[in-house]
Amino acid sequence: MKKILLAGLCLLALLVPALTACNSGGNGSGTPSENTEGLIVIGFSQVGAESDWRLANTKSMRETFTEANGYKLILKDAQGKLENQITAIREFIAQKVDYIVFAPISEEGWEDVLTEARKAGIPVVIVDRMIKTSDDSLYTCWVGSDFHKEGDTAVAWMEATFQDKADLKIVHLQGSIGSSAQIGRTDGLGAGADRNAGWDVIYRATGDFTQVKGKEVMEYVLKQFDRIDVLYCENDNMAFGAMEAMDMAKRTYGINGDTQIISFDATRAGLDATIKGKITYNVECNPLHGPRVEAIIKQLEKGETPDKLAYVEEVAFDAATITQEVIDARMY
Repeated sequence: MKKILLAGLCLLALLVPALTACNSGGNGSGTPSENTEGLIVIGFSQVGAESDWRLANTKSMRETFTEANGYKLILKDAQGKLENQITAIREFIAQKVDYIVFAPISEEGWEDVLTEARKAGIPVVIVDRMIKTSDDSLYTCWVGSDFHKEGDTAVAWMEATFQDKADLKIVHLQGSIGSSAQIGRTDGLGAGADRNAGWDVIYRATGDFTQVKGKEVMEYVLKQFDRIDVLYCENDNMAFGAMEAMDMAKRTYGINGDTQIISFDATRAGLDATIKGKITYNVECNPLHGPRVEAIIKQLEKGETPDKLAYVEEVAFDAATITQEVIDARMY
């Protein structure tokens, strides 16, 4: 009996390392391996994979924070749920990572978990979206887009383009409610509608930044309204879904159609639709944050103090003037 028990314990001792290795995660996901000596360990919590922009953002982080570059990246996909993201950050704290990087799902709800990160002495870098907190010292710095400026850019184009039109019927497809991108782009349109008495936002609903939801909302809208002058769509993927719905309903859109589409992100697919005249105006939101975050971490490693807020320079694209050379020169 003792021999059987001893044999069983020996077998278990052999199996445990193998099972641990299978569940440790690799290629930038899971938990850190034992072999992190000399590497800077970064825990990155991503919103999800809801759009082409988000995929490009994740790819940029993966390609930057490689072991060859001196890093160990632990990637956690929150799948669009705030509670998953908070859990991931707590796991990073427990794992004693060197830096926590995250793209917030919403602006609210971060006080407790970021207080825990500060007590653990782990610097926090926020990317893409911003948070609201009573204590800005809870995070080290933020890098991303000026979403209010993006909204203002789109609205300025609308004011110039439709200045001779007495009234404008606008459908507004919002992104995920409570995210910084949604708030900034929505505020831009709201301010424009307040300034221009003839602008009528006839319908507004969230498409959650997804193509499927964008199509679903637009199918409903097309049954309610015969005239839509402008579709103000807060990202490319929702615009793609809306275009599918309009194709099925045999509605014309784009530069030569009845409905002018304004979109945001300017992904490669979005700009392909722009050069074809399907999207009339597309405002850039640059997702390549990996190198920017690395620059911040290198400053911190040297004991330097990076800027608290770092806005990314961005441009916009008009279907009437965009060229293929511009698209080909872009990195995403």
